[in-house]
Amino acid sequence: MNWILEVTFFQLAMSFLTLFAIRESMIMFLPDEIAGPGGWLIDTGYEAWED
Repeated sequence: MNWILEVTFFQLAMSFLTLFAIRESMIMFLPDEIAGPGGWLIDTGYEAWED
């Protein structure tokens, strides 16, 4: 439990920014079948948000 007290705000912010950068680069460089509208890994289509 002590390790959780050693995590700083800067470390959390950098990890979120890193994940965001990785996700955006995956959307940019992977084909649409994988990361795009209707993609199986990352679905960026509008239909993904509808219930």
